[in-house]
Amino acid sequence: MNTLNLRKWLAPLSVAAVFAVPQQAEAAAFVQCPGDTDGDAMWTGGEVQPPNTRCMHISGGDGYAVMPDGKQLYTFGFTDLTGIKPGTGTIDARIDAGILAATQPAPTIELKEGERFYLTLTNVGMVQRPDLFDPHSVHFHGFPNAAAIFDGVPDASVAINMGSSFTYFYNIVEPGTFIYHCHVEATEHMEMGMLGQLYVRPAQDGTSLEYPVGSGNTHTQFVYNDGDGATGYDKAYALQLGSFDHVFHEEHAAVQPLPFATLTSTYTFFNGRGYPDTVNPAALPSAADNPRSVSNGGTIATGQPTSALVTLDRATEGATLLLRLSNLSVADLFSVTALGLPMRVVGQGARILRGGGEVGGKDLSYGTSVVTLGGGETHDVLIDTSGVPAGTYFLYTTNLNYLSNGAEDYGGMMTEIVIN
Repeated sequence: MNTLNLRKWLAPLSVAAVFAVPQQAEAAAFVQCPGDTDGDAMWTGGEVQPPNTRCMHISGGDGYAVMPDGKQLYTFGFTDLTGIKPGTGTIDARIDAGILAATQPAPTIELKEGERFYLTLTNVGMVQRPDLFDPHSVHFHGFPNAAAIFDGVPDASVAINMGSSFTYFYNIVEPGTFIYHCHVEATEHMEMGMLGQLYVRPAQDGTSLEYPVGSGNTHTQFVYNDGDGATGYDKAYALQLGSFDHVFHEEHAAVQPLPFATLTSTYTFFNGRGYPDTVNPAALPSAADNPRSVSNGGTIATGQPTSALVTLDRATEGATLLLRLSNLSVADLFSVTALGLPMRVVGQGARILRGGGEVGGKDLSYGTSVVTLGGGETHDVLIDTSGVPAGTYFLYTTNLNYLSNGAEDYGGMMTEIVIN
């Protein structure tokens, strides 16, 4: 696809004109997925899915996010296009669905050990910044790629220009909690919101193991291939810690020099939301500043679809909760705690905390009341609710200055854990 032709298509005199005036299609997505013949990265209508294969199609572009105090911030991000066919109109429906539709956080990717994963990224451009021609990439953070071309770091890999698509291939050989992000101009694109959660379930899943032996406590879901059930859990949640510097985002939207040297976390999140939006189980309303938002008569419903509310409905008193924690802030590290709940860290950096990382190795997991994550780190935290009364508990940062929404107190990086 020709980048200059896409820019010509996306940069008329006004953003509104992009959607008001029919344009000749000059760009299209190109999805590579074995067995998929209609370009939607799915197997329907008689298409044959190869065994142990997973496909996904995402876009890279811009959008908006709404802070709990009502401030609207311009963002970059990814959008899930899986299931969308090219369509029959003058504009590829997949390209159209990705324009100004960036989500915070990026779509969660859940895989299983042993799968072959094909991830297509289509760069739909930054419509609100027609002066930019930025390429994008996907960096599967912490994953041992078989080939450098799929790593997403532009120095040794490829970056996807506007109007182009590229399919990454991953042979999923290791379980654990990972993350993914754009690695082009990484500080800028990550601060702007090109951040996502990615985790791999172990091959051991589905096996019934009792831990400790003789306790009667059995699980069929595990964080890692532990061999004895020590990482078993009943319900899991992925929570991405992050932050925005609103000045950086506002200067970006105003086409001004970006204040890299003074990056400051003025809004902090779980899953792209500050409290009390974190406990809203529904998608948040779309930003009115987005020309394609529903409030403007458009089609984009929200840029923040993922709740951070954690609930555990116990069939019995003893049940184990798994929190997959990741920090993707480019400015700060964060410490989080859950008062009244015992936390045990069983994995870090997509590795089981065990001597040699092997079955039978020395148990290096540890109990704690506070977990600290630097940028790019992940932790797997188990919460055993045996003996824990039903009720509402708070998971929040102990960096108390981050418990605010901009200038408003009582917000920020905090959510609720509800045990029923």
